[in-house]
Amino acid sequence: MGNRRRVAERRKTSPAVIGGMIAVVVVGAGAGAYALYGGGAAADDGTRASDGKPEVKTGPLSATEVTTSARAFLTAWQSGRIPQAAAATDDPAAARALLTGYAKDARVKDVTLTPGARTGAKVPFDVKGTVSYKGTEKPLAYTGALTVVRRAGDGRPLVDWRAAVVHPDLRDGDRLVTGEAGTPPVKALDRDGGELTKEKYASIGPILDGLREKYGKKAGGKAGIELRVVRGKAAKAKDLSDKTLLELSEGTPGTVRTTLDPKLQTAAEQQVAKKARSSVAVVRVSTGEILAAANASPGFNTAFQGSLAPGSTMKVVTSSLLIEKGLASANKKHPCPKYFTYGHWKFQNDDKFEIKDGTFKASFARSCNTAFISRAPKLKDDDLTKQAQQVFGLGLNNWAIGVPSFDGAVPVQSAAQMGASLIGQGGVRMNPLNMASVSATVKGGTFRQPYLVSPDVDGRTLAKASRTMSAGTLAQLRELMAYTAAAGTAAEAMAGVGGDTGAKTGSAEVDGQKKPNGWFTAYRDDLAAAGVVQQGGHGGSTAGPMVAALLKAGG
Repeated sequence: MGNRRRVAERRKTSPAVIGGMIAVVVVGAGAGAYALYGGGAAADDGTRASDGKPEVKTGPLSATEVTTSARAFLTAWQSGRIPQAAAATDDPAAARALLTGYAKDARVKDVTLTPGARTGAKVPFDVKGTVSYKGTEKPLAYTGALTVVRRAGDGRPLVDWRAAVVHPDLRDGDRLVTGEAGTPPVKALDRDGGELTKEKYASIGPILDGLREKYGKKAGGKAGIELRVVRGKAAKAKDLSDKTLLELSEGTPGTVRTTLDPKLQTAAEQQVAKKARSSVAVVRVSTGEILAAANASPGFNTAFQGSLAPGSTMKVVTSSLLIEKGLASANKKHPCPKYFTYGHWKFQNDDKFEIKDGTFKASFARSCNTAFISRAPKLKDDDLTKQAQQVFGLGLNNWAIGVPSFDGAVPVQSAAQMGASLIGQGGVRMNPLNMASVSATVKGGTFRQPYLVSPDVDGRTLAKASRTMSAGTLAQLRELMAYTAAAGTAAEAMAGVGGDTGAKTGSAEVDGQKKPNGWFTAYRDDLAAAGVVQQGGHGGSTAGPMVAALLKAGG
């Protein structure tokens, strides 16, 4: 449990460079202190405008301003002069509270701060100290960073205050606390009884944190002593779990068995390691058991907690709605023009293609946007929301998978935003687990809430959908996905995936991104999987190969 890092014996004198300055660390009996030499400039050099008022500096910060401001803050913090350190930031009250807690609540002492080379307005620094609690001590070491900004009112350069300045794992509103752990540790097992560890599975950390928070006390463990991040209200609202940073003494873990399949979890970790900002999830269609989940960025579980526009993978849900309402049929003619205007927005297809005299199946397989948005005038604003909730179990905020998760959002929207929702844009938000569940619902015929820990462990109630699709609608939806896997935009990725298959690709445009997020959702026999590659491009060539590889691995 926790992030344990051993550090070398502290040097008594260690030089470091900040810009053009030399910093010398001098460690004393209590907190250390360092002095900087050369090139220094006072925060207020006394310059005044012609009217006698102090001149307000504007424009980019100079190297001297950055290094001087960093010096003022780090020197004061290291020497325990908290008011002075807080005054060197642009939010003294917040800084004072967190820096005070660093010594009082986190119980970190003998702190030394060694700055690294400045990059623009950013200054990294190494932190070394000792965490002490009731006679038990352990060294603490990590790397932090601060950014200097110019205050608008008077132009003074100050440290841009964020909780992450104190520790990179902190978010604003969080605290660092050392003491008896709030919950005992857990020993998490895969479905075969093997232990799940971060050493074995690189992205499992957030899942282990969530399991501990949910089952630490229920599993019968005994808490140890640790330094941990205690999340604030904002982080809790995002379902972020408390995080162990350092164990001073180990507790006795309780045991929790999960549904993860070791073979598939290993394969999932290998797949996300190939693509930056990628995430995948795999579920068993017949039960809802989560068999694998992995993220290229191990600090956040995007596979379960991500909230991203799913792009054209949402057309699976939209298609079920249009077929039910008689607004589309797999093998009937369906318009796919280059453009369609709705709610004063002009929508178009990728590369402005059109399909003349084509069927709805052809439009689904090629992911024609206008084929779906052209039906928006005949839909009510809440039709898609109801379909997602009532048939696919999405957006009701009632999934109970065993760890923190987000079960999608399909808000009621109107005009152009409603049209955009039909193709997975607008306000629609999903993650790989949600979209794997969508494919599982199509393959299995009914929604089964995914879960990581069996409800038998704690008696919790799994979410249910209020209705199922008609047999006719379901048959057509399976036909659409099967055709897309065989001859549509998913065909290249799904080549070689045997069995009863279906798939849908997606690309979601995001403001400020040069490339869209690439999505892919598919099923094979009793497996369903989905993945996303943020800023990856088209889903068929980015997320598609990852998902297809997992379907093969589980066969």
